[in-house]
Amino acid sequence: MKRTGQTIIAVAIAAFIPNAFSEQDIQARSWAATCTGCHGTNGNSESGIPGIAGMEKARIVGLMLEFKSGKRPATVMHQHAKGYTDEQIERIAAFFADQKRR
Repeated sequence: MKRTGQTIIAVAIAAFIPNAFSEQDIQARSWAATCTGCHGTNGNSESGIPGIAGMEKARIVGLMLEFKSGKRPATVMHQHAKGYTDEQIERIAAFFADQKRR
């Protein structure tokens, strides 16, 4: 009986996990991880660098595209932005827009 209960729980968890995070969500989280060194975990900065958690997606995309094109001056961000496609920037921005600001 005990083993049957554990099996049911394991199957329920396995059924839920694939739906909890899509492959795209996991990939966007992976790309966003490169931002944590400066912008903090999930975009909640604890330094003088601006936090980006909860920032509007369109604002993040706009800033990143300005960094990427060189329109917005930067010391480091233009190099980071150039490393991403526009689609990747969109997905990274969506990830940070969904984060809770502390």
